[in-house]
Amino acid sequence: MTSVEHARPAKALVEALRVDVEDALANLIPEQKPESLYAPARYVLSGGGKRLRPVLLLLTAEAFGTTRQQAMPAALAVEVFHNFTLVHDDIMDNADTRRGNPTIHTKWDESTAILSGDYLMGLSYQLLAATPAGNQARMQQVYHRMVQRLCEGQALDKDFETRSDVTVDEYIQMIDGKTAALLEAVFELGGLVGNCDQAAQEKLQLLGQAVGRAFQIQDDLLDITAATAKWGKKIGGDLIEGKKTYLLLRALESDNEVARAFFEKIVAHNGLAEDKIPKAKQLLEENGILNDAKQAVLHHTSIAQDCLQVLGDSEAAATVRWLLDAMQTRLH
Repeated sequence: MTSVEHARPAKALVEALRVDVEDALANLIPEQKPESLYAPARYVLSGGGKRLRPVLLLLTAEAFGTTRQQAMPAALAVEVFHNFTLVHDDIMDNADTRRGNPTIHTKWDESTAILSGDYLMGLSYQLLAATPAGNQARMQQVYHRMVQRLCEGQALDKDFETRSDVTVDEYIQMIDGKTAALLEAVFELGGLVGNCDQAAQEKLQLLGQAVGRAFQIQDDLLDITAATAKWGKKIGGDLIEGKKTYLLLRALESDNEVARAFFEKIVAHNGLAEDKIPKAKQLLEENGILNDAKQAVLHHTSIAQDCLQVLGDSEAAATVRWLLDAMQTRLH
């Protein structure tokens, strides 16, 4: 059987789960008063997306013997929480659009966006508490830890904007909060809904951390190496904006004085002229920084693959493996 044939049932299962999540989200918030609160919240949840987080939770729960119906409230909880973070992120970033649609603070106003985001966060806790399977005490502990660490990661990311001395280690710490914390919770909650033991929970947490690190570093790498048609973003956009990514921070630690000086100017000037992007890519390649990033992605991906063994050999486990591979290679 070819890899394409292997992918077909996995892709079909992921799509079926995604549709179930979409249907549940569409019926989650009824039309009620005040519309100024509930209409924006419904608008956020109808904004689309791949729904990877709830799908991963449902698959993980199934791998531990729990039905889709039992795990759905927890899956909805993480998706609602994710959308809450996007509402507040858009305010902090002054973003006008999200997935091609006006953001809440643009379509309505900032106060409405803050209030709707607060409601969505509360709703996510309510959904988690309504999950009929699993150990609620352990699930709540995971959820509280995720919220704290995600906020810490976001705060670090904001701090980095005004600091010139950020290290690669600090960047990884930020990723572990802003990107990986929610993924850790997704896998842990999926396992806990299925009453996994402590050892399995720890493996699932490590799985989420490894996936988060690999995904973010690869994202930084693609910013400078991707083909424009596939990437859908401006090549070198992070360097143009002066964002402190894995690549830039590694370049600042380079032994090559010419390369280090070039990237130090990006930090000093809060960005790079677009016509200098080819030069930046050349320096990153010549000094082994692109390769270093690729090796980091492979390292964390290898850790994730090892941790996946905790899911066993079920159809759900095979689908998680396929989905994570699709995330890493941007095939989804």
